Amino acid sequence: MIKIVSWNVNSVRVRLPHLLELIDSVKPDVILLQETKTEDQTFPKEDLQDKGYEVIISGQKSYNGVAILSKLPIELIADKLPGNDNDLQKRYLEAKILIDNPITVSTIYLPNGNPVDTDKFPYKLEWMDRLYNHVETKVKNCETFLLGGDFNIIPTPEDAVDISKWYKDALHHPESIKRFRKLLNLGLTDSLKTFNSKPYEFTYWDYSRGSWEKDNGLRIDHLLASPFAADRLVDCQIEKKFRALERPSDHVPIWCQID
Repeated sequence: MIKIVSWNVNSVRVRLPHLLELIDSVKPDVILLQETKTEDQTFPKEDLQDKGYEVIISGQKSYNGVAILSKLPIELIADKLPGNDNDLQKRYLEAKILIDNPITVSTIYLPNGNPVDTDKFPYKLEWMDRLYNHVETKVKNCETFLLGGDFNIIPTPEDAVDISKWYKDALHHPESIKRFRKLLNLGLTDSLKTFNSKPYEFTYWDYSRGSWEKDNGLRIDHLLASPFAADRLVDCQIEKKFRALERPSDHVPIWCQID
């Protein structure tokens, strides 16, 4: 059985003590990181190798950035999302975990898309279209895979305290939701909802306006399992305690166990 964690750390260098605490307390075999906000040469690779992890990085100065950490043998499959060679933003990594029944994992930092009246929103939609095309191919090939990350998507009204405030926002815009549902309709499973059907279970709380204290959060971090991966799911939960730490990320880890 393996435990896979996804976490938008909002700067891996700032949040390194929290990441090390996650390793010691949650004991993940694989960690999918987003928004690492550092170039490859300044990523704290040695600290994580000392903990027994192989590290694959796709970094970018100050913005974006993704990484995969694994205690298990791992092989890089892709360091960017296919379909647009002109896209230089570091938002996607895909690797295969080389176990007896291999599983491919992708760490995803999907574009926010706001403000919707700028070119950021068409970029988000184009990125989601490319993600759909890539995942569709993987499903047709009967691959076993897990998509983990900050999707910047509020899927349902129960994933925000007051969803009416988000109808014109890129996180719950009809065009964003249409694409997310289309992705799910390929046969993907929302892993958390398989094991925790309670409403208002959040993964993100804004730094301002007392969002954390009021539990005014969002569920925008997801672990989506392919049909063959979903058959192997054992559990999926949120590690809410990490939002209460000193100088926390505005996101918390979400993990699943797969046999």
